[in-house]
Amino acid sequence: MALTVAVQMDPIQAIRIAGDTTFSLLLEAQRRGHTLLHYTPDRLSMRDGRVTARAEPLRVQDVEGDHAHLGAQERIDLAEVDVVLMRQDPPFDLAYITATHMLERIHPHTLVVNNPFEVRNAPEKLFVTAYPELMPPTLITRDKQEIEAFRAEHGAVVMKPLHGHGGAAVLRVLPDDPNFGSMFDLFSVTFREPWVVQRFLPRITEGDKRIILVDGEPLGAVNRVPAANDIRSNMVRGGTGGATALTPREREICAAIGPELRRRGLILVGIDVIDGNLTEINVTSPTGIRAIKRLGGPDLAVAVWDAIEAKVTKPQSA
Repeated sequence: MALTVAVQMDPIQAIRIAGDTTFSLLLEAQRRGHTLLHYTPDRLSMRDGRVTARAEPLRVQDVEGDHAHLGAQERIDLAEVDVVLMRQDPPFDLAYITATHMLERIHPHTLVVNNPFEVRNAPEKLFVTAYPELMPPTLITRDKQEIEAFRAEHGAVVMKPLHGHGGAAVLRVLPDDPNFGSMFDLFSVTFREPWVVQRFLPRITEGDKRIILVDGEPLGAVNRVPAANDIRSNMVRGGTGGATALTPREREICAAIGPELRRRGLILVGIDVIDGNLTEINVTSPTGIRAIKRLGGPDLAVAVWDAIEAKVTKPQSA
């Protein structure tokens, strides 16, 4: 069945296709004969309850610098397309949240991936706290006394903004760190939300594993190793990816969270695991599919589209 697929993303002309999961999804959709439409979040509108976007027809090819060809822009009613891929990058701010409210008006009549209601209600660093038995000790607060008490109990900790992304502003704080006061002041004036404070996991030097789950099933992983003198494993921050397999503990984690991901309609999810500890559940615009394939793993875009097509061709429940 040929589908009409609209992708809501950052400008496609500016992406680096070698590591871009959205581009991988678009290549596979096109291979299956689906019609592609492209628009950016700022072109999303709602008038009298009707959700529209100014979108362009899109053709893609796996050629860096010549990867996207866009047609003439026209206004489309998103209730009339089959699938919307919500794939713009964070920050998970009020603009992002507003987009989920608008797309919720068309879902599930138009299948939005991931379910916008559940994306809004599952911020990566908050959703994960539903599984404390799978996590390292974790505190979410802006209260300096609470952070100091947590540090006194656990020693070295990692601090990061609750709605941060891409490894930005992730800091290791030592047990007797003389810079803690300055770090606290800097966070206080930079971020309005609480912060995540977690016990530091020394084996981060061996890697932070990104595991991709499709409709609740773990289907591939990449082990991201930080660069020297850095605790951040994100590949945009200099981390390097390596082929890997899942450990029994990691399979246990996936088995624990998979049914809930499926229930929530979170089709494409990336979780982060360090030394057997679940640290994040990424539902907004998870990445890793191209890296897994490049390292000899499966092409998970195939599994994602199998899952999407199965849901589109079935009667959709509210």
